[in-house]
Amino acid sequence: MPAPRHQRLAQTTYTFGGHLAEYLQGVSDQWLRPAPRANPAMLEIFGDRDRLPRRNLVPWAGEFAGKYLTSAVQILRLTADPALREGIAAFVKHLVSLQAEDGYLGPWPRANRLTGAAPNVMGQEGLTWDAWGHYHVMLGLLLWHEESGDRQALACARRIGDLCCDKFLGARTPRLVDTGSTEMNLALIHSLCLLYRRTKAQPYLDMALQILEEFAALAPDGSHLAGDYLRSGLDGREFFQTPKPRWESLHPIMGLAELYWLTGRDDCRRAFEHHWWSIAKLDRHNNGGFSSGEQAQGNPYHPGAIETCCTIAWAAMSAEMLRLTGSSVVADELELATLNSILGLHSHTGRWVTYNTPMDGVRKASAHDIVFQAREGSPELNCCSVNGPRGLGLIGEWALMQGEEGLFLNWYGPSTLEAETAWGRVRLAQETEYPRSGRINLRVSPGKAAEFALHLRLPYWSARTRVRLNGQTLRGAQPGAYLKLDRRWKRGDKIELDLDMSPHYWAGERECEGRTSVYRGPVLLTYDRRHNEMDPEDLPELDARAPKGRLLPNQDWLPTQVLAEYQAADGRRLRLCDFASAGEGGSPYVSWLKVRNAPATPYSPANPLRSGRT
Repeated sequence: MPAPRHQRLAQTTYTFGGHLAEYLQGVSDQWLRPAPRANPAMLEIFGDRDRLPRRNLVPWAGEFAGKYLTSAVQILRLTADPALREGIAAFVKHLVSLQAEDGYLGPWPRANRLTGAAPNVMGQEGLTWDAWGHYHVMLGLLLWHEESGDRQALACARRIGDLCCDKFLGARTPRLVDTGSTEMNLALIHSLCLLYRRTKAQPYLDMALQILEEFAALAPDGSHLAGDYLRSGLDGREFFQTPKPRWESLHPIMGLAELYWLTGRDDCRRAFEHHWWSIAKLDRHNNGGFSSGEQAQGNPYHPGAIETCCTIAWAAMSAEMLRLTGSSVVADELELATLNSILGLHSHTGRWVTYNTPMDGVRKASAHDIVFQAREGSPELNCCSVNGPRGLGLIGEWALMQGEEGLFLNWYGPSTLEAETAWGRVRLAQETEYPRSGRINLRVSPGKAAEFALHLRLPYWSARTRVRLNGQTLRGAQPGAYLKLDRRWKRGDKIELDLDMSPHYWAGERECEGRTSVYRGPVLLTYDRRHNEMDPEDLPELDARAPKGRLLPNQDWLPTQVLAEYQAADGRRLRLCDFASAGEGGSPYVSWLKVRNAPATPYSPANPLRSGRT
């Protein structure tokens, strides 16, 4: 069977500095550790599912516990926080105890389990995303078992898998696809593949293959019941043109990649890759976020809400794409999303995340935008609050990877990554102010001298990259590729990497016609009113041929990654900060700016930002 081109290194110790360290600490202290006790209904809804009076639940209520657990485990991998580990263990113990005898672990009464129907869902009938909730619980439990070895977590996930097979596998009616909400409920294909990989129990793979067939199911009137993800990908249809272009579809699509590795079916690989590139081309916004109004529109300029859950799903899908292809451009896309949209959707303190992180506008806590999801016993719970931290946790999936050709370093920033590799223990320590600066000093220290290849990600936006190894200048640095350094490494070897941080641009079209996004390295530069005297309606025009920018120290009590001052064409000074910090204080911000002489460059897989330099 085929294997992933690149894999995360499970035995890696992460020590981050700078902004990321502050975010990780804040998310752990302010949200992940207190959330279960502050919102006990996250679990209590499972315990009283058959009690009267019924709780008035949102259709996706069963997802909260699983999304929370997935986020917590992936953050734990980066921090090794003992208090967080203890809290997760207690959470899982309680969660597992609430599973029904038949394996059911959702919030709906016995007569409605995995049917798609419930007595009363927000005043409507037949809207439960019950299998979707089980998908997220399974994913969280499998991650925790991988991290901790907790046998009860794996047993709980297996009982869910067994229930799904007992209920739907084979010529049984109704089928899973008949339970409705198919872009959500068919996500079980992904977790069943992961469960099969862990256990080798054939029914889980059989059920996943049955769901693959159900992707193409039709209603009596000939309409699509599901997303037709395999055939539409093979036919070359853009993702926004598929029957189910909502963001939740990315989760069942991830099942295509898993089936490729489990079965060798190349059609699954080709369809998955097609959908990823379609989103990158037509629906990934200038800030790295995905979706407009919670679905693909085929228009990256669309002003619809860029929902947190959508961007997290895009990052998770991108991590799978990186494993599948080993493409450095995919890693560039993960960096773009992480440093802009994912950091930007978080409060710097970790206390809240957004529902919508728009390209231009203001930033609001999800508890304000989607407060309708709050319920008794869970005042802070909504789909985004439990899911947002996963975007940060996903860094552990792609920061440092291993393949047949060696090690691949994707994460740049102040950090020390120490991993157990095929060549022994290797420590990679970075001294840098990246992304404020393009200079990265990297110390490579194997446990003992060893011969292996270290690949450095050279971003597609870095037109001129300089690399020195132990003081010697190296040739062959090409943007949008890995630079392979194959040698016998010894403790203390030093690499100096200088990335090109000169401005590059994305000239807007459609709703953003006449405006331009300006980037400094991976960072989307953004006007924030709190750094400027002029208001959003009075922004001056920059000149791409003479940007005349200078970096400034952080002059505000709210931290920034980058703060720069530019002389506009009319002589005024315009201060731009990184997108992630823009709007932190509630002030309006603008990322589509007035820029004259900005080059317009067509999209290409080698240049996904449509960026150019004059």
